[in-house]
Amino acid sequence: MRHGVVLFASDRGIRPADAARAAEDAGFDTFYVPEHTHIPVRREAPHPGTGGAALPDDRYSRTLDPWVALATAAQVTTRIRLATAVALPVESDPITLAKTIATLDHLSGGRVTLGAGFGWNTDELADHHVDSPRRRTVLREYVEAMRALWTQEVADYQGEYVSFGPSWAYPKPVQAHVPLIIGAGGGPKTFAWIARTADGWMTTPTETGLREKTDALRDAWSRAGRDGEPQIHVLATSRPTPELLDSWSDAGITDAIWGLPDRSPDEVVASLARTADRLGLSATRP
Repeated sequence: MRHGVVLFASDRGIRPADAARAAEDAGFDTFYVPEHTHIPVRREAPHPGTGGAALPDDRYSRTLDPWVALATAAQVTTRIRLATAVALPVESDPITLAKTIATLDHLSGGRVTLGAGFGWNTDELADHHVDSPRRRTVLREYVEAMRALWTQEVADYQGEYVSFGPSWAYPKPVQAHVPLIIGAGGGPKTFAWIARTADGWMTTPTETGLREKTDALRDAWSRAGRDGEPQIHVLATSRPTPELLDSWSDAGITDAIWGLPDRSPDEVVASLARTADRLGLSATRP
């Protein structure tokens, strides 16, 4: 099982580059950041955690751009993977976003993982002119279009929401295939989407019945004719214990994601060190 950390990167507290370097030094495998372009003040979309308009953290309205944040992290690290938990691709132009992700993968030596969501905040999506009932279809087309730009010498794509003629687009990602992990509540609709289009699933913080859901995902994966196994990234909501890690291992979890506190830089680095020690990770630098 790989271990990563997620920083709710904002305009206060520790900088993403410093957190990523500390995470790499402590032996973590992946560094994640989230995305929200903005938070409309007047909202109808309930937050999946609070169940209403209240947000659990004011950092939702203060988040940094994830790709700029990860680019700064790439400059001070050499090994750790650079990921989003989660990004919202449908809130960007797909051609421009494909260029951004490919550039980051190129400059980081092939370390990018795209963790993407469908978008729980439908008010936010509406400001980007995304029809929320169709957001899964929009995301699928964005992913297909970006993959065309990443892999084809002369790329084109014709869809309902994305359309462009034969085009050159460089750089290409270093990776032959940029991993796509979908962060969403586990259910048949989500698992069918993942089995068709993505490389794995990222749980929500409120997920329950993990073993049953991972089995359902693998069943959908098999029925879709996919080879191998899906990646499964779990957002941890408690401290690591041997019992917890054993249960995740039994469920076939590939990646655990541990949260970083919204505290001073020194406190964040100390928290990283404590979690790494509990996990038995090996520091890569003194």
